[in-house]
Amino acid sequence: MKTIIEPFKIKSVEPVYFTSREERKQILSAAHYNPFLIHARDVIIDLLTDSGTSAMSSEQWAGVMRGDESYAGSESFFRFENSVRNITGMPFIIPTHQGRAAEKILFSICGGKGKYFVSNTLFDTTRANIEFSGAEGIDLLCEEGKQPALVAPFKGNINIQALEQFIQEKGAENIPMVIITVTNNSGGGQPVSMENVRAARQVCDKYGVRLFIDACRFAENCYFIKKREKGYADKTVLAIAQELFSYADGCTMSAKKDAFANIGGFLALRNEQLAMECRNLLIITEGFPTYGGLAGRDLEAIAIGLEEVMQEDYLQYRIRSIEYIGEKLDAAGVPYIKPTGGHAVYLDAKAFLPHIPVHQYPGQALCAALYIEGGVRGVEIGSVMFGKYAADGSLIPAQMELVRLAIPRRVYTQSHIDYVAEVIVEVFRNRDQIKGYEITYETPLLRHFTAQFREV
Repeated sequence: MKTIIEPFKIKSVEPVYFTSREERKQILSAAHYNPFLIHARDVIIDLLTDSGTSAMSSEQWAGVMRGDESYAGSESFFRFENSVRNITGMPFIIPTHQGRAAEKILFSICGGKGKYFVSNTLFDTTRANIEFSGAEGIDLLCEEGKQPALVAPFKGNINIQALEQFIQEKGAENIPMVIITVTNNSGGGQPVSMENVRAARQVCDKYGVRLFIDACRFAENCYFIKKREKGYADKTVLAIAQELFSYADGCTMSAKKDAFANIGGFLALRNEQLAMECRNLLIITEGFPTYGGLAGRDLEAIAIGLEEVMQEDYLQYRIRSIEYIGEKLDAAGVPYIKPTGGHAVYLDAKAFLPHIPVHQYPGQALCAALYIEGGVRGVEIGSVMFGKYAADGSLIPAQMELVRLAIPRRVYTQSHIDYVAEVIVEVFRNRDQIKGYEITYETPLLRHFTAQFREV
């Protein structure tokens, strides 16, 4: 089989600035050992997130020039609306400036004290917006998804038996919705099967609970379904996506992921009453319903990106490029969540650094080591991001201690990825020298963005 090459040509470049190891030690110390606080110029390979970091295509840039900046009734909005409707089949499309804005609107209306939002796994801003409303977010990940080294095709699935049991225990009237995140970001970028979504729909119908999809990486998830799930090999990614959304009452999406856009998102709904309430709040917080906090040029870029992301030569390249890193790590014995997911490699920090206890945040320690070794910036997805405190002040750790290395779309070449693998392997060889960290400053919500640390 021939090498799967990038299905694009590079038309514009920006420079990468190189720092020395000693400089990076000083930079990290000045940033209080939090990668979020490092200046982007001081990062050699930036894998902090795949959100808003994609390279846009020539067609998207052409769309930027065509953007209709009319305040109301922009032609760019109607092109955006048609694109989203074609994929989701949902009649009410509400643009927002990014995914968390859609979540804020939705959970402000549907949330509140005493309510529960159940998911395969909620990501950070989703959980924060749920908790800010006074509600509680509940993760019911399938058992396979809790075992990092286990190879299984759909480790992002929600546990259907646990879902039905939870609804029976808490009462359907206290559960505004079930949310399926595709792909499962906090669970290692693992896909969700169509069978699992269909089963979740049946449970929701049985108890009268809404089913929503967090659709940030819907195209990657649909490509996994095409490749791994029986009955979908001959279907297009668009057809698979349309079936996926047909089981949902609504969805939120950050268009900064699978639409290649640098900003933007949306809320799509089937229920007219809920859509009216969301639009009313949108006008207060985001803008008029036909722009929702976005410029017309952004709406154009999203509309085009949603079509481009479903091209199978791109998705084949995208998924294969992540697998390629996993193969490099396998050869060196580096522990990570297997199989590789759609948008990132997730290092298993607990297995990588077994000598660092969870209350000393092994994921944060690994992030620091990767930056010092090679200027590679990743993000901790573990007890810094999701840990909570018990009444006595002790840490209630996250289920897994991970470091996510999220690959921006159409940005880095194979030589960049080879370099990243080399840095990881070198850190792994010297892992016994890495020390744990403690938090010196944190905020009540989303602490990982601004927390400060010191080495233990």
